[in-house]
Amino acid sequence: MRKRVSIGLLLAAVGALALVAAGCGGGGNKSSSGDNNNSSGGGNVTALPASSCGPIQYKGSGDPDYLIASDLPKQGGSRTQTVQMAKAIAYVLDQQNWKAGDFNIGYQDCDDSTAQLGKWDPDKCSANAHSYASNSKLLGVIGTFNSGCAAIEIPVLNQAPGGGLLLLSPANTYGCLTEPCAGDEPEKYYPSGKRNYARVAPSDPNQGAVDAAFLKSKGVKRVSVLNDKEAYGLGVAKNFAGAAKAAGMTVTGFTAYDPKQANFQALFTRIKGQNPDAVFIGGLIDENSGQLINDKVKVLGDNTKVKLMLPDGFTTDAIFDRAEGGTPSASGSYFSVAGVGIDQYKGAALKFIDGFKA
Repeated sequence: MRKRVSIGLLLAAVGALALVAAGCGGGGNKSSSGDNNNSSGGGNVTALPASSCGPIQYKGSGDPDYLIASDLPKQGGSRTQTVQMAKAIAYVLDQQNWKAGDFNIGYQDCDDSTAQLGKWDPDKCSANAHSYASNSKLLGVIGTFNSGCAAIEIPVLNQAPGGGLLLLSPANTYGCLTEPCAGDEPEKYYPSGKRNYARVAPSDPNQGAVDAAFLKSKGVKRVSVLNDKEAYGLGVAKNFAGAAKAAGMTVTGFTAYDPKQANFQALFTRIKGQNPDAVFIGGLIDENSGQLINDKVKVLGDNTKVKLMLPDGFTTDAIFDRAEGGTPSASGSYFSVAGVGIDQYKGAALKFIDGFKA
């Protein structure tokens, strides 16, 4: 096995605090990296490829002995959150004096998205995973942000030379990455037979159940469910639909949509015939969400008339910003996210947020 030192605890702390940072709101913080940045490596470490990753960040004494990396989409609507996550990781490492035990730890921020897709890219996720697996000084990866990307990276890292490589996600919610599902999930993600992946975000069966209970509390009796056909969107939509039925609501339709469509008016015209009280969308902000929500409002009315429930794939300020692919028409929607409001933070979480904001 690769040396893990106390990196497991460090990664867990960084992963959890990066998730907390996502709720911190936008900011214009300067880079957390110091003068010791370099793209070719330092000391005994070799940098990950510049085609995906930023330069090594390191502000400790001497040179880094090992690396950790983050694997997040830095293009598209999710960027609002992932930029904060990367800054939070560097912030936590700075609090730890860039050390884990007696070892110096450098950090690289890697991108699993492409400008062409404007979100995570399956080919980029695969390429990143293989570069991580081949770097003997990389101790672990904080990521991914999207569950579909994790499904690609986990098996590659699971078979990395030296006993596998840790992947710790602050955001993946697709239940079947870790929980028993029909078919060969989650076993197919772990060909070595050993787990190398964990997450600090609650999985979609929990989110779907909470969203269904919430809509029922708002008087919803009939709900139409949409999904983008991807691991996260389809998964959370199935979880929500099952929970809604169990709660006594009528699921009037369960429909897949193509995010690449120019518009969705025909889709919502069909849904209008179902006479729903609410619409639930399993998908991502990066997937033409502004057009999707605009057409929902145009055909079904504003979000107080036929309620709109959006899970955490949409839950960022960018959903209201046309420049980020969102729309002001999202106003009045209900959103879910794993965690409590920042105004309820206490103890270590409050201390972290106060320091990170500063």
